[in-house]
Amino acid sequence: MARPIHLKDHSSDARIVQSRVVLAAVVVLGLAAILVARLYYLQVTQYEHHTTLSENNRVHVQPVPPGRGRIYDRNGVVLAENRPSFSLSITRERVPDVEQHFKLLRSVLGLSVEDVELAQRRLAQARRPFEAVPVMFNLTEEQIAQVAINQFRLPGVEVQASFVRHYPLGEHFAHAVGYVGRINEQEMARIDQVSYAGTHYIGKTGIERYYEDLLHGTVGYEEVETNARGRVLRVLKRVDPLSGKDLTLHLDSRLQAVAEEALGNRRGAIIAIEPETGGVLAFVSQPGFDPNLFVTGISHTDYGALRDSLDQPLFNRVLRGLYPPGSTIKPMVALAGLESDVTTRASRVYDPGFYQLPNNSHRYRNWNRQGDGWVDMRLAIARSNDTYFYDLAHKLGIDRMHDFMSQFGLGTRVSLDMFEESAGLMPSRDWKRKARRQPWYPGETLITGIGQGYMLTTPLQLAQSIALVANRGVWERPRLLMHAEGTPPEEVDTPADIELKNDEDWDFIKAALEDVMHGARGTSRAAALNAPYRMAGKTGTAQVVAIAQGEKYDSAALRERHRDHALFVGFAPVESPRIAVAVMVENGESGGRVAAPVARALFDAWLLPDPEPEVFTVEAQP
Repeated sequence: MARPIHLKDHSSDARIVQSRVVLAAVVVLGLAAILVARLYYLQVTQYEHHTTLSENNRVHVQPVPPGRGRIYDRNGVVLAENRPSFSLSITRERVPDVEQHFKLLRSVLGLSVEDVELAQRRLAQARRPFEAVPVMFNLTEEQIAQVAINQFRLPGVEVQASFVRHYPLGEHFAHAVGYVGRINEQEMARIDQVSYAGTHYIGKTGIERYYEDLLHGTVGYEEVETNARGRVLRVLKRVDPLSGKDLTLHLDSRLQAVAEEALGNRRGAIIAIEPETGGVLAFVSQPGFDPNLFVTGISHTDYGALRDSLDQPLFNRVLRGLYPPGSTIKPMVALAGLESDVTTRASRVYDPGFYQLPNNSHRYRNWNRQGDGWVDMRLAIARSNDTYFYDLAHKLGIDRMHDFMSQFGLGTRVSLDMFEESAGLMPSRDWKRKARRQPWYPGETLITGIGQGYMLTTPLQLAQSIALVANRGVWERPRLLMHAEGTPPEEVDTPADIELKNDEDWDFIKAALEDVMHGARGTSRAAALNAPYRMAGKTGTAQVVAIAQGEKYDSAALRERHRDHALFVGFAPVESPRIAVAVMVENGESGGRVAAPVARALFDAWLLPDPEPEVFTVEAQP
């Protein structure tokens, strides 16, 4: 039988379609309700929050770094300034591919591999988010044009105008003024992030570091409107930064030029102090270096040349050079003897050319092997007689010698604003027991009495010790800063003045030092020849290598760097001292013949009118 044919049920189909339409309508209405609710939440409930986010995407606060304070010498000569420079900056967060960017920059700007590596290191340093980091400096006009032409290929890269630290006199004040450099990660961790926002440089050495707080200034800011690519469209608000304080130093560039000319090409250190104020007038550590190399980042080649140089141009000899003071400390030893009552001005010692301790066969030689015969204290200072001071040191003992001479700053840091200074070493019995675990021997006392042995001083400490003699024991700590713009003078904590039982002993020692320069038997009378004023001084020679007992010093047989150092300390004029000087010439051999004439040149330059003073040649402005 044939199967029955079912007719289509139109009413049932209609009901199915209708139910599906209703269901779809409900879903659509539900989704629409959710969308409306979400829109209400975003547009009404969260209105202020999203308005702020929107503004932050459009409006940015950018720091405006302050201008760094300038540094001048006492005559207004600029020692450190800020020069305009165009730099290439990269905002890391806006760069899709850093490596590709640097490849492109290398081809566009013609950079060397070392330039690119240096720029990459700068970009890798710690920084704030979305901070533009300068990676290349002193762009030429051609390089600026190339960056502009290729701007569409270099998102996140822009050319910015900024000020870069510059030292017009180059190496002449590098060790005193110091230099600035890029803030490293250690410095970033300790500085105030807000105060240094937008700043990429900080003082590294010298005055630049010690007075960083004064020189830096106060940061400002701008509220700027940017587009989607981060480019600034307009400035909405600006708070100007406050520039750092300008500093004026006691240094005199003309006297500095005289000092460097007198020292010539020799290695050494010169420091001149104004006894009345403690102001440092000249500060020479030679050889020097160009601090401008460090400002924007020194290359491997340049740094390697400075670091590996046998002459150590980066080494600050004035503050960190530790040298045996030699005979320059004999005036202080003489004062110690008078103050301790172990000798008198008239006490005499017979000098056969050597000195021997009781029951000891070892001979401690005088520099004059023939001897000077009977010598008293004044003649012993004028002649720099070693035998006399061997005997005086033996009478004093190391403990009394240490205690008295420490009052002159020997073995301690003496400066006010030269933080790199080494303390030196004024040895004592306790020091040797702790440092060497050995007893103190009598022979060590003898050689300490003539400034040899363990005793080590810096040229700055020697200058301060002779300034104290010139000042009759009144302490004025050596300082570079004369004054800072708009800042009251700093209260200075100075050591106690040196008070002698007999104040006339100062005059006696000054007279003996005057004999060194003007006396018939003075060791430096040639340096004072025809001077229209009276000067006081003391020569010194410090051994670099030991000479065996019984042997003579033979300059020709020694390598140049093994020869004795030449030293001189002095002040002028004797009646009312206006300048005190310490000179150290490495391997110069003779204090009277080599170091003293250098000091004489400084005395003349400071005390006598000079119609054509020495000056440095300043770089032409770009």
